[in-house]
Amino acid sequence: MSSISPFPSPCRNPKPSFPQIRLPNKVNKLIKSHCNPRFRTIESVSKPDSIPVIHTSSNSNSSPRIPMSSSSSAFDSTTKNSKRVCLFYCAETKPLAERVAAQSDSIELRTITWRTFEDGFPNLFISNAQGIRGQHVAFLASFSSPGVIFEQLSVIYALPKLFVSSFTLVLPFFPTGTSERMEEEGDVATAFTLARILSNIPNSRGGPTSLVIFDIHALQERFYFGDNILPCFESGIPLLKKRLQQLPDSDNISIAFPDDGAWKRFHKQLQHFPTIVCAKVREGDQRIVRLKEGEPEGRHVVIVDDLVQSGGTLLECQKVLAKHGAAKISAYVTHGIFPNKSWERFQHDNEGSPENGLTYFWITDSCPLTVKEVKNKPPFEVLSLAGSIAAALQI
Repeated sequence: MSSISPFPSPCRNPKPSFPQIRLPNKVNKLIKSHCNPRFRTIESVSKPDSIPVIHTSSNSNSSPRIPMSSSSSAFDSTTKNSKRVCLFYCAETKPLAERVAAQSDSIELRTITWRTFEDGFPNLFISNAQGIRGQHVAFLASFSSPGVIFEQLSVIYALPKLFVSSFTLVLPFFPTGTSERMEEEGDVATAFTLARILSNIPNSRGGPTSLVIFDIHALQERFYFGDNILPCFESGIPLLKKRLQQLPDSDNISIAFPDDGAWKRFHKQLQHFPTIVCAKVREGDQRIVRLKEGEPEGRHVVIVDDLVQSGGTLLECQKVLAKHGAAKISAYVTHGIFPNKSWERFQHDNEGSPENGLTYFWITDSCPLTVKEVKNKPPFEVLSLAGSIAAALQI
């Protein structure tokens, strides 16, 4: 007597067979095995959420389709990976903030009312404060003078406490960077003081504040910040490299560093260019720049440093390079501070007299007040940090 299977196959040829799958009681549809062995379909519906329907094929030319269940939100990979950011700004950084927002649809500008009481102290108001709850928030600051730091710090300390998901402070130029050491008893290292103030920004829901700074003056200053803040150190050098590639004489460029400090900061980012290093030597009360190594003759030499104030060192470096036969001389600094309009000391060379002027003087928009003054004035050309800031906000 032949045995009868309790589960007869609906097909004449039961091969190939598939293992029996036990599903939970909440699943109201069983596995349906089809006669064609090339395909296998699993369909199930659960309550209250449905399980995605997965279709697989043995055909290598067809890719699997994974439809989303009705309870899942539909979004593409671009939207999924993009972080929505509410960007606040001070009056000085408004043009830069607008350029940053233009880089990405994920960055939305928000406003602050900058008012003062009759005694001159700040009377500030953050618009739609409840509307930023649970949002990623950033503030674009400019500490161009001690007079504007206090009002911005008041806002910087307030924003993380408005129940935001995260808070990022973008301070392109760290202004006290040149006052980082004590040469004699009584000197005050104000760089350390500002770092301590920023290190005590309140935490947001997401944790410590992220601090974005471009080309901080001294490498050791990154260790001045405490554990309650997360410094992110960026550089404007990639903007310079991109601009140099656009020049007609891009294959004849050498990079000159006015001193060993500039070489330490930037030589690794510019190591594929021929390098020239100068040195500052004290003679009495004067600092004289001399050529230390490298060959400028016949080259378009670009002097690179992190910042410029009076410009005396750059001008002396220009004279030395011209004396040694440089065909053209240009300059780049991330932070063009130029107190008392010292930018007026730099003239355009009119394409051919490097001893009298510069072909280009590139700066970034990290110092907004300077950008207003040198706009459309050769040899100055502004390389905007907007794209770099927008990218940093997505970290």
